[in-house]
Amino acid sequence: MQGIVIKNTGNWYEIADESQKIFLCKVKGNFRLKEVKTTNPVAVGDHVDFELLTENQDFTTQKFSTGWITAVHERQNCLIRKSVNLSKQTHIIAANIDMAFIVVSMHHPRTPQGFIDRFLVSCEAYRVPCSLIFNKIDTYNPQALKDAALYKALYEAIGYRCLYTSAVTLEGLDILKEYMQNKVCLFAGNSGVGKSALVHAIEPSLEIKIGEISCVHNKGKHTTTYAQMYPLSFQGYIMDTPGIKEFGMVKLNTEEISRYFPEMKLRMDACQFNNCTHEHEPNCAIKKAVENGDIHPLRYKSYLNILHGREVDTPGLLENKKESKK
Repeated sequence: MQGIVIKNTGNWYEIADESQKIFLCKVKGNFRLKEVKTTNPVAVGDHVDFELLTENQDFTTQKFSTGWITAVHERQNCLIRKSVNLSKQTHIIAANIDMAFIVVSMHHPRTPQGFIDRFLVSCEAYRVPCSLIFNKIDTYNPQALKDAALYKALYEAIGYRCLYTSAVTLEGLDILKEYMQNKVCLFAGNSGVGKSALVHAIEPSLEIKIGEISCVHNKGKHTTTYAQMYPLSFQGYIMDTPGIKEFGMVKLNTEEISRYFPEMKLRMDACQFNNCTHEHEPNCAIKKAVENGDIHPLRYKSYLNILHGREVDTPGLLENKKESKK
């Protein structure tokens, strides 16, 4: 039998077949060994083969047919991050994604620019199209709107689609639904950026928990504990993922990192050296573009942090602007 993984709860995977029947399956031990560097050999969005052990489908009592996953089909793409607890391993967030949306908040909590850039680079590296959603727009005062406009202008100039949304006023939701129609879309972001509330506003029939912001740390409380995939009434699927406090990047080849910055990829062939790191070499087209203002210095700073394996959130546009006023 074949199906698509719609939920992962530890060792169990919920699989939906073409008729949307749900099957509860585990991965055989010898199959798991083939993916020793990955904490989860099967991810939400995977197309899999499975064999049944029981036939007791009963939706009223939530007793599903159970079985074993025997094979994972070749992935179109996937989004991977470094495992939080096991630094030498990776964790597959989701697979076969048509569009990833990183949900951003300007305050309460603020999404660090370093987090945004690491996420975008990972999407570029694993061939996942990505757009930015500036959420909670209804809570922004005039200054916050100007701040959001700075980020929006920066990322749109690079080529990323950006959208303002509100789960309260429903601003931007019609346009967002048009982008999502007939696609498998992933929503990701820091805890507390309003991701689950936004998903619920897009599809009110979904039973998704909506959390509050911690007053102590000004960070979100996790409401989504496992990645899950939901069918949409307007065709397509939405992947809701747990809020990510830190986005640990999988180590990339030094020579390739600049290729995952679209504004650098356009100019890197003009460098004097083919293996230019764009840091200390002479006649570097990237450094020249930074000096001329064609590449934003904060994007260049993000590049250097990733190049040297620094997963730190350096001051972004808003913080730099505040420092310059002092």
